[in-house]
Amino acid sequence: MAKDAGGIVDGPAGAVARRLETLWRMESPKLLARLGRITGNIDTAEELAQDVLVTALECWPRDGVPDNPGAWLMQAAKHRGIDHVRQRQLHARKQDEYGIELDLHGADMQGDDAQRLADDDIGDDLLRLVFASCHPVLPMESRVALALRLLGGLSTAEIARAFLQPEPTIAQRIVRAKRALAEKAVAFEVPRKAELPQRVEAVLEVVYLVFNEGYAATTGEDWMRPALCEEALRLGRVLVGLLPAEAEAWGLLALMELQASRIPARTRPDGSPVLLPDQDRARWDRLQIARGARALERARRLGGADGPYALQAALAACHARARRSEDTDWAAIAALYARLMVVAPSPVVALNRAVAVSRAEGAAVGLPLVDALMDEARLRGYAPLHAVRGDLLQQLQRVDEARVAFERAAALTGNARERALLLARAASCDKD
Repeated sequence: MAKDAGGIVDGPAGAVARRLETLWRMESPKLLARLGRITGNIDTAEELAQDVLVTALECWPRDGVPDNPGAWLMQAAKHRGIDHVRQRQLHARKQDEYGIELDLHGADMQGDDAQRLADDDIGDDLLRLVFASCHPVLPMESRVALALRLLGGLSTAEIARAFLQPEPTIAQRIVRAKRALAEKAVAFEVPRKAELPQRVEAVLEVVYLVFNEGYAATTGEDWMRPALCEEALRLGRVLVGLLPAEAEAWGLLALMELQASRIPARTRPDGSPVLLPDQDRARWDRLQIARGARALERARRLGGADGPYALQAALAACHARARRSEDTDWAAIAALYARLMVVAPSPVVALNRAVAVSRAEGAAVGLPLVDALMDEARLRGYAPLHAVRGDLLQQLQRVDEARVAFERAAALTGNARERALLLARAASCDKD
């Protein structure tokens, strides 16, 4: 959407286009899910969705923004999907081959398609989209990247940050995934329940990364994108209902519930961020913490205590149990990160473990662990690495080095709120 709405001039038309840009980030996954069901093809669904966007950019400045813009976009998408299928049927002269009877004023599809929907074991448009995108013919990372592009409406830059990969690498991965699906003539269709387990690992990762982008936005003016967190939580709750014996699904749901419980305390009224040690824990959602604890216990009863998501949920639970920041059991958190490094090793986990060790044993112990990650290729350009180093250096009164580290972190982030916070940290070094 950003590239479509780039260069918008000021004035009423520009204001409408900017509103549409915001709306598009929220609504486009639903449109793609519906168009994918109608057309059975990812590329076609994306093309038709872009047609809807162009039409809205043309019509709304002239006719005014609809009272229910989301419904307007969905109706326009349905019309385009239906028109596309009718044209395809007309050109093929084989209407019966598709088994679709279309009614613009009623259900999207009837006849044989109604039976196809009756056979749908998932029951949620957006979750269908994720499962359909995570086809086993694709490598795991390609499945996740494609699904993130479709479900979260995430930009290539946002997906690249999630994977700690260069943008061109991710762009090519998405292109190759679409090409592979086209070359293998893979229909954009909903798998049956028996086929879900071979896709569930990728689906869980997609939901996890969508939540993460909502919890700490890669780019833009806002510290968080709560709508993405809410959508990921909703999908997590649907997933455990769909796969109640899947321990990692419960672990992921526990993690998201526990993390989301902090959202009310993570920003000030002006939208500026509040870091974990400074949060008013009375504002944490205790009901949501209880839901997370129950989900974590369910994951453990299913034998998933050492699953990557369950371990991260256990980390979040440690924070949730501490009523004050100074009550946090950092030794337990460091031990959990050590276990996570065995189960799902990554440089980001190593960085988080270094933070926990520094809290438990002091900045002088944690700093060498952070310095050891400075040459890690996947962390090049990763702002949190430099921010953590700056924090430890500041604690050790090495303020000149700390200022440089905070300034480096600020230069690397694409989020305006995070940049302002880091520059403020850099400025505070001059006062120490």
